[in-house]
Amino acid sequence: SEFGTSFQKIFKSMKILLLGSGGREHAFAWKLTQSPKCERLYIAPGNAGTSQCGENVAMQVNDFAAIEAFCIDKKIDMVIVGPEDPLVKGIVNHFRENDALRHIPVVGPDAEGAQLEGSKAFSKKFMMDMNIPTAAYRKFSKNDLQAGLDYIATQTPPIVLKADGLAAGKGVIISPTVEEAQAEFKEMLSGKFGAASETIVIEQFLKGLEFSVFVLTDSKEYKILPVAKDYKKIGEGDTGLNTGGMGAISPPPFVDKTMMDKVESRIIKPTIEGLKKRNIDYKGFIFIGLIEVEGEPYVIEYNCRMGDPETEVVLPRLKNDMVDLMASLFDESLKSISIKIDPRTAATVMLVSGGYPEKYEKGKKISGLKTIQSNLVFHAGTKETMEGIVTNGGRVMALTSFGESLHEAVGLSLISATKIEFEKKHYRRDIGFEFK
Repeated sequence: SEFGTSFQKIFKSMKILLLGSGGREHAFAWKLTQSPKCERLYIAPGNAGTSQCGENVAMQVNDFAAIEAFCIDKKIDMVIVGPEDPLVKGIVNHFRENDALRHIPVVGPDAEGAQLEGSKAFSKKFMMDMNIPTAAYRKFSKNDLQAGLDYIATQTPPIVLKADGLAAGKGVIISPTVEEAQAEFKEMLSGKFGAASETIVIEQFLKGLEFSVFVLTDSKEYKILPVAKDYKKIGEGDTGLNTGGMGAISPPPFVDKTMMDKVESRIIKPTIEGLKKRNIDYKGFIFIGLIEVEGEPYVIEYNCRMGDPETEVVLPRLKNDMVDLMASLFDESLKSISIKIDPRTAATVMLVSGGYPEKYEKGKKISGLKTIQSNLVFHAGTKETMEGIVTNGGRVMALTSFGESLHEAVGLSLISATKIEFEKKHYRRDIGFEFK
């Protein structure tokens, strides 16, 4: 390994810095601290839940100078990057190109690998080059305004418009008519999503059931983690505005061995081959957003990190030591690791602030947390104050339960959802509704 055999000693007792502040990061923190090899865990900036697992640090995920100084001062042995933004901005490159940091492994792809998520146009071209099944597409910028409008006029609705860059999970619009798509196209190019929509990808609409596959890779080998399905719409029955995710289940009942064999041979293997062909340094997670259309899997999108709220059902089902898994990316032991998965179903229900994903208020006092004993509570948008724990975001917390069936798992999470209170609390009562 490029990190040398001395890492075998370090991996026995590690000081770890985890970047992020959401439910995904609380799930990571919860899982990492179960390992006897996690000597000390720091979370930056963290939330009220992560502070129960380690030490929160008032440091932003994109402040590379502050992260650098912290890692040197605290003698950090490994950095795990939760969200996409620092990866797209090149935090892995920053460590790799800095003599004082080069020895510290960072879980996540370099800036080029992160373009799988950071640029829709890059990822679509990558898929086309590797013959990975995905929706047909074209890309347009401001200079191509009329060409884009003309192209939309030739499409059969619904029409999918995607901001090329990162738009915090909100840069995808599905328009039911040509006219609405053309109006939306103009609005996006005029700056609706800022710099993220300077280029627009117009995509063929695919109808089917969506699911999420998570792969851990060291650029050569890969392991497939538990499969999940999330629920993005704010309203029950998958209605209303898109959110960052209102809940998730694992495993989705319709994703059987036949489907996963197709996913592995047609999508995962060519993806890893594509990274190798481009000499991309990718040591971390690949989230593959998929849709099943008449029994065949198609890629909707890649993410260069774990998904949220899927992480809150994937990591609880994963029985492996998390530090061992992360270390395996750097000491060439990933190939020899066997992924162990809890056979039960996990379901998470997200409690969100009133008004989310549009305007919402923060600072609402949260009560009832101490009444939850048997289920998992992963904090997302929470903060500790002198008055107690308060809301600090649109998505407030994820309530995860295990069950022998999907119905049981969702039911237990819904019981927890009734016990936790804050002003204008909202949640979906129908997570997993298609399969009950």
